[in-house]
Amino acid sequence: MKVHVAISNSSNPKLILASTSVYRRELLERLRLPFTVISPKVDETPLTGESTLELALRLAKAKASAVAKEHPNAWVIGSDQVADLCGAAIGKPGNFERAMAQLQLMRGATVTFHTALCVMKGEIETTLNVPTEVTFRKLPDEVLESYLLTEKPYDCAGSAKSEGMGVALLEAIKSEDPTALIGLPLIALTGLLRDAGFAIPPKKPISENT
Repeated sequence: MKVHVAISNSSNPKLILASTSVYRRELLERLRLPFTVISPKVDETPLTGESTLELALRLAKAKASAVAKEHPNAWVIGSDQVADLCGAAIGKPGNFERAMAQLQLMRGATVTFHTALCVMKGEIETTLNVPTEVTFRKLPDEVLESYLLTEKPYDCAGSAKSEGMGVALLEAIKSEDPTALIGLPLIALTGLLRDAGFAIPPKKPISENT
């Protein structure tokens, strides 16, 4: 699903990441653009009857909007991820017990991770979703327990870090963007930021000797 409002170019644009996620910050750093991180004040409670996709899209836009209101001259990135197993949202476990329960529930199953992205400046906005289908292996409890005690992925929805040792729990990953599962779809984001006037890769400064 994609909600799009045309993005216009600007010179020397300012960029803000509306997020508290260290993973999203590290991913955005790959683009080597100067940016500021601001924590958005957003209630992430699902609405009655809201699907996992609708939740992810709404929260990505809400995060961007919360920061954009205070910084109308900056481009703001908002993102949210919701894991979906048979229509039910799977959140961040927070501790070993809940993480173990999640992995047991997802054993041998395919989970869809909706990674929503919003790029906004004032009334200009693009909101989209990059889904990732993840199939978990059928592994015994002792393997799941060993993984959790080693990597402690308690701040990750789905209780497994695909960029780390958690990949050993997975049978397959299907997505158009390999970074979407980590938390920020850089392929989609790069296109939106170019439309907004950002040079990616950044232009090199002209040497004084040339």
